Amino acid sequence: MSINILWDQQRPEGIELPVARMIEMILGKETGLVKYPFLVDGYDRDRNQHDAQQILDRMQDTLTRRYEIAGPLLLITPRDLYVNGCDFVFGLARPASSVAVVSTARLRNDYYGRVPDDTDLVDRAAKEGAHELGHLLGLGHCTDPECVMFRPRTLDELDRKRKVLCPACREALGPWEG
Repeated sequence: MSINILWDQQRPEGIELPVARMIEMILGKETGLVKYPFLVDGYDRDRNQHDAQQILDRMQDTLTRRYEIAGPLLLITPRDLYVNGCDFVFGLARPASSVAVVSTARLRNDYYGRVPDDTDLVDRAAKEGAHELGHLLGLGHCTDPECVMFRPRTLDELDRKRKVLCPACREALGPWEG
């Protein structure tokens, strides 16, 4: 069983493989790219964002039940995400059903008026993807600001994280059959 990564049809082109390989390096687990028709719903017109919980509901109902995808499943989408009580989230995981979603909307430099750079986008998407997948594999948030399992609240905090698990999180992850 491997980690499954599903990319939104509106994804940024050309970053799928680099992000998947970087996630493999961070978690030490095999990844596979899956392709299934998937409608990203949960759009809130007032916020101009998508409800991450509704996306996870759809993933759970459609992808894990209908298509019987086994193992952790991560959707990467360019759509801006939120959950009730938060202005936005970079990503969200639901460990009980082994599904997670990451948004690249606020991971892109141009969102902040910076010069676009695919290297930054790949780096951030991989760290955030590995973070959410870490939750699906049983890890909680870490207090080490350089660990991939640290919960970033800003882009700068995300950028400060390294593409590794701290020793405690690496030990907690333990061996996993991939």
